Amino acid sequence: MSAPSLTPSKAARSRRSQPPPDGPPPPGGSFARSLRRNLTAHGFLIGAVLCFAFFSWYPMVREFLLAFQKTDQGEVSWVGLDNLRTVFNDPAFWQAWRNTLLFTVLALVFGFAVPFVVALVINELRHGKGYLRLLVYLPVMLPPVAAVLLFKYLYDPGYGLLNELLSTVGLPEQQWLQDPDLSMLSVVVASTWMNMGGAALIYLAALQGIPGELYEAAELDGAGLFRKIWHVTIPQTRLILSLMLLMQIIATMQVFVEPFLLTGGAGPEGSTTTVVYLIYQYAFNFNNYGAAAALGLLLLVLLAGVSAVYVKLNRAENE
Repeated sequence: MSAPSLTPSKAARSRRSQPPPDGPPPPGGSFARSLRRNLTAHGFLIGAVLCFAFFSWYPMVREFLLAFQKTDQGEVSWVGLDNLRTVFNDPAFWQAWRNTLLFTVLALVFGFAVPFVVALVINELRHGKGYLRLLVYLPVMLPPVAAVLLFKYLYDPGYGLLNELLSTVGLPEQQWLQDPDLSMLSVVVASTWMNMGGAALIYLAALQGIPGELYEAAELDGAGLFRKIWHVTIPQTRLILSLMLLMQIIATMQVFVEPFLLTGGAGPEGSTTTVVYLIYQYAFNFNNYGAAAALGLLLLVLLAGVSAVYVKLNRAENE
């Protein structure tokens, strides 16, 4: 009869090699264990959600309710569509929308094209890119009020720098902010100079991500500068261009600071009255918060519609 083997089996060795359990599994299901593991992350997330709810979502809900209410000596009552009728019957309503759309179109012509051209020029340079990036972004770092007051000095009809330059070359001086035909264009120029730095840096980052092989292939095909921009640069930056276009439309439709500080808000003959300035007048000059909320709700619906159209077009193009 053979002696029993003293060599432990593989199963025994594997059982001995496993570390002993630390203890019984924590009570609760998998969700509770995950919550305890990520308690810090959930705490930060809850804080961010509360901030959004208090500073963004609550004002939007409050505005929606105010659009259908009226406050008279502290008494709040529901008035249905009366606030919307008040807004629609105001002669300044349609003028404000025309001026806002005009500002948006002019800002897209200048504020959308100029930063892209500036980014193209900086991207083609071999030296001084860092200095030029700082120079382009410097107006964005200035406080908006200081930048607007700087342009108000430049536009001054008596001692402004622009009229001094015109008189130096023998051209007639202009009433930049007092002429109804020039006031909106003057506001657009100031707004473009103030805000173009951020867009230019975003475009520059997108341009630097384009592979150089595409430009080399275009040069081998005999493409010149403009054909390379049209067939290589624009298609490669199409996503950034479309996103910046949407952000530009949303920002320019809410313009307030520039016309308010440069022309007092309304401007000569109401030429710079915008929708947001009209909301400001309803709320703080006429104490009609219901009409202000109704006009703000109309602007919100319009911008939400523009965003929805952009998302739908972008999704259809990607598919």
